[in-house]
Formats: sequence, C-alpha cells, structure tokens
Amino acid sequence: MPTQNGSMQQVLAGVNAGEKIDAAKKWTMSAYKYTKQLVSEKMGKRTRTVDTELEKRITVLRETQQRYQNLLKLARQFQNQFTSMMNTQKLLSESFAELSMKSPELQDEFTQNANLQKVLTKNGEGLRSALEFFVSSLQTLATKTIEDTISTIRDYENARVQFDAYRTDLEANEAVGQSLKTEEARKEFNTQRETFHGLRENLQVKLRFLEENKVKVMRKQLLLLHNALAAYFSGNKDQLESTMKEFHIRVKQKGEQEQSFLETH
Repeated sequence: MPTQNGSMQQVLAGVNAGEKIDAAKKWTMSAYKYTKQLVSEKMGKRTRTVDTELEKRITVLRETQQRYQNLLKLARQFQNQFTSMMNTQKLLSESFAELSMKSPELQDEFTQNANLQKVLTKNGEGLRSALEFFVSSLQTLATKTIEDTISTIRDYENARVQFDAYRTDLEANEAVGQSLKTEEARKEFNTQRETFHGLRENLQVKLRFLEENKVKVMRKQLLLLHNALAAYFSGNKDQLESTMKEFHIRVKQKGEQEQSFLETH
C-alpha cells in the first residue's frame, strides 16, 4: 500500500461520518490503482518511471547494507570469542595459582603462568572495550542510520508506483477525449507528482548525507579497531592505552605500567 496515503485507520482518524465515507472511497480507489499498476508492470503491460542514476545508488546502498550487516555479525562473533578467551584466561590464572600452592616443586613455574594469564586478562579489558565500541557504532550505522534511508527508499518506490498509476489514468482519459474526467485525472496526477518529486528530492539528500556520515564513522572505527588490535597482539600496553584515550573509550581496567603487558613479574 502506498505509504504516503497511510493506512485506512490513519486516513479515517479525526473525521466525521460523512467525511469518513469519502475518505474511505478515495483510499480504496488509490489502493486499487496502486495494485493494478504494480501488477501490470510485472506483466509488462504498463511502463514505469525510471531514474537510472538514482536506482543505481539505491541498488548500491542495499548491497552495502547487506555487507555491513554481515560485518556486524562477524564483529559480534569476534567480540564474543575474545570475551570467552578472557574468561578462560582468568580461570587458568586461578588454577595455576592454586596449583602453585599445592605443588612446591613447581611453585615458580605455576606462579609464572598464573601471573601471565592475570596480566593478559587485565590488559585484555582495553581491547574488549574497543571491540564493544566498534560493534556498537557499527550496529547503529547498519541497523538505524542506513535503515532510516532504506525506509525513505520504500516510501519513494511506493510513491513512484502511485505516480505512474495516476499518470497512466491521465494518459488514458486524454486518449479518449473525456474532458471532465481528464481534468479530474490531471488534478489527481499533479498531486501524486508533487508527492513523488518531493520524496525523490528528500531521498537524494538523505543518500548524500548518509554516504558522508558512513565514510566519517567507518574511517574512525576502522582506525580504532586496527590500532587496538595491533597494540594488543604486539603486547604494546602503552599504545593500547593511548588508543583508548584518543578515541575517548573508557577502559574497564587500567593496565600495568610496563611497556609490554606480555611481560610478567
């Protein structure tokens, strides 16, 4: 159903009985024209208005949304796996510490491993915070920011079908020379054209701002992820802390003071 006309309940809200009947008739006729146009297009019996450049941008955006949703899925998976690894490291540290007290002959070795796992777990909070920030920002972009423009695209596409439906009616009336019906059809067509053109302009603006926002957000997030991962897996505690400060991310635990958090005491 064409979204610009709203649902039957929305159309009838706040009007008296007589107005409700007229509104219901108009809504039903509009829905009929919309459905007929859509079916006729699929059967190849009617033409459709095509904005080649805009439709290319719409196709690209839908493909981009799918790719970002897949990236979000993988990022969440990585975040969950890293958190699971940290939990296991914590349990390992506790187990090594317990065994160090129960095994005098291996006390030093168990203690060394217990300390290493403890330091890794403690400093892993920095990377986990970075991953949480990355996933949260990516989720907002993929499921809210992009989806808002996708919703406008749906409105635009519905308006396009409705526009073509009234255009077809106008052309049919002009062909048979019925002046009264032609004038009425032209008024309805002009209304639909205004709605359609307005949505198209709105969509073009949204697509432009979305692209600018996407590049800005992802440039920051990809830099954050790269720097945090590189610092963590190279053992550079200071660089990881610097990355967290640069991107204003609160780390749950502060790391040790050594240059490398892979170092043990």
